[in-house]
Parts: sequence; C-alpha cells; structure tokens
Amino acid sequence: MLNTKRVEECPMSIRLGELLVEQGAITVSQRDEILTIQSKTPRPFGVIAEERFGVSPSTIEQAWASQYAMIATRVDPLAFEIKEPLRSLVTKRQAWQFGLIPMQEVEGEIEFVTAMECLSRALRFVGWRIPQLCTFRICDLHTLKLGLAMHYPFESLDGGLMDQMIKKNPAA
Repeated sequence: MLNTKRVEECPMSIRLGELLVEQGAITVSQRDEILTIQSKTPRPFGVIAEERFGVSPSTIEQAWASQYAMIATRVDPLAFEIKEPLRSLVTKRQAWQFGLIPMQEVEGEIEFVTAMECLSRALRFVGWRIPQLCTFRICDLHTLKLGLAMHYPFESLDGGLMDQMIKKNPAA
C-alpha cells in the first residue's frame, strides 16, 4: 500500500492538470473543464481526463509519478546499510526489473528508493506485492544502478546487460 498522504498535503507540488497541459496531453480549456466537473463530484482529476478526453491511463500515471518525484525526498542508496529482512522483501530480479531498493522501515512504513524513470513501475510493484505502507525517495538513474549493483549484485552481468534489465519495461 503506497502512502500518498505526504504528496497530497504538499502545497508546493505542481497540480496534475498543469503537468498534463505542459506535456501536451490536454489543453488549458480541457483542464478547466475537468476542474469544473471535479468541483461538482469527488472524482479524481485523472479519471475524468481519461473518460472525458481519452487521455491514456499510462499518461496519467506518468504525470502522477512526475508530480510525486518533484516533491519526494532525494537520497543516496549507497549511504544505506540494508538489513536482511528488509532486503528480502524483493528478489534481485524484482529489484532490477522494477528499479527499486527497500532502504529502511520507519514506524512500520517501508521506505524505498527509485529513480524518476522507474517510479511508475516501482509504484505498481509495491501496490500488488508489499502489504505495508510504502513511501518512495528519489535518486538519479545512475545512482540507482550503483545502489542496485551494491545491494542486489548480479555477478555475471556487465554494465550493458544491467542497463537493459533496468530499462526493459518503460516507466509508463
């Protein structure tokens, strides 16, 4: 279960509608129409954008991941010593495939680190695989690869194969 409370409470995050306009997924007038509809119903912005204007779920998901990444705390996965019970939450293959590293548990909440490029698939993974509350921290893709190599090493993989594995599935 992903804990999105911190994202929703952060007043400095850019709104999903603004991101979708910036990305060219919707126009300013479409954004305003969605906001008008949303003011009359408690439906999420992304759902209305999908239904009303045919915005793809993957576009909505990527915009939401971008929004989350803008406000998420930046960390260095190389600076963490990961204890075995936490490391065993994900296999080597899962860590590389979904681009995430469980770093620590704080008050029953698992903190993961991922890169912006992997955030969408990492979010999906924890949503169906990890029953606890989860929060994500962000690092750049290069640092994530170094962290994965340190915490979930594949002895027989070279750098090129590691790049292919982490980029195998697009983020959205």
